[in-house]
Amino acid sequence: MVHALRECYRVLKPNGTLIDLRPAQIHRRVGVVQNGRWRELETMSETFEDERAADRAIAHVAREKLFRRTQRAQFEIKRYMDTLQDFRQWLDEFIEFTRLNHRPTVWEKVEREFAGRKGDAQIVVRGPLVLSVFRKM
Repeated sequence: MVHALRECYRVLKPNGTLIDLRPAQIHRRVGVVQNGRWRELETMSETFEDERAADRAIAHVAREKLFRRTQRAQFEIKRYMDTLQDFRQWLDEFIEFTRLNHRPTVWEKVEREFAGRKGDAQIVVRGPLVLSVFRKM
């Protein structure tokens, strides 16, 4: 990633802006929402290896005085899913992407909780994103 950041530095004009948007190092929470009420079922157990590596790369180029952070914001996003199939697809991709080495019990909990619900029930995954803005020095 340091190489990619150096390449960003090379192609940006003087005082150019680099935007870093990625998941915060806070575990995602999975639950069910119905009639506007949230019921949390489980907290995921990501390792945050990629996020830590990205932090190290950013720190490295900051030490080289290539970029300086000008702004940072953290905000929560919510992913809504209407079916168990949608959630199963998200969960499989999440496990593969985060390289979790076990299948969390969240599937069984969500399946049990969601199966008997009717109407406006949705499965929701909540987690924060961090947006950082860097200026080329």
